[in-house]
Amino acid sequence: MAELIRLENLWKIYPLGPGVTALQDISLQVEQGQYIAIMGPSGSGKSTMLNLLGCLDRPTRGQYWLCGQNVAGMSENELSDVRSRRIGFVFQSFNLIASSSIMENIEVPMFYRGIPRRRRHVRCRKLAEMVGLGDRLHHRPAELSGGQQQRVAIARALANEPTMIVADEPTGNLDSQTAAEILDLMDDLHRRGRSIVMVTHEADIGRRADRVVMLRDGRIASDTFNGDTHRGNP
Repeated sequence: MAELIRLENLWKIYPLGPGVTALQDISLQVEQGQYIAIMGPSGSGKSTMLNLLGCLDRPTRGQYWLCGQNVAGMSENELSDVRSRRIGFVFQSFNLIASSSIMENIEVPMFYRGIPRRRRHVRCRKLAEMVGLGDRLHHRPAELSGGQQQRVAIARALANEPTMIVADEPTGNLDSQTAAEILDLMDDLHRRGRSIVMVTHEADIGRRADRVVMLRDGRIASDTFNGDTHRGNP
């Protein structure tokens, strides 16, 4: 398989007082089509790592190659373009626009890419059908359940046909039955060939992934793939 992600000696230090080291000396390779769960205790660096992988932030030092492109030193405008083309985001709190219809929410990424209205509508309807919301396009988020809102968020994440889906605790605000439905949908996306990087603190969710990267104190404590555990940075 082709390489999706390569991290080389990645560090993230926040300039607070003497400096807070959130990630230190992270090296990791991920192939396209993999489903990766990033886990670890509170304060282990999970959110920081997701922000870096999603190009929402830049490392203090080290390299990040995404689909063969070094994004570590890019400008904000360049990172914005990479996010638009390469990455679909799914957040715990859905992050939908309350005043807009479901169709308008799903179409937002396509609008900013300059995709013509007719093409946006066609793809929006296709995505809504795929996530089981084809009959809800003219509703607003407040008229949907939490699980339905997360389905909208997943459809929106897929709007620009991204290289990977980045999900931050996507079931954190859902009851157990609804969470299972959303995870089943993520599993289906993975079976269709989507690359997924998901932050979770729940072991049963982590077991759904191809691979679990465990962080502790900003380092890779273990990297488990297909039953084999490879030690990360000591």
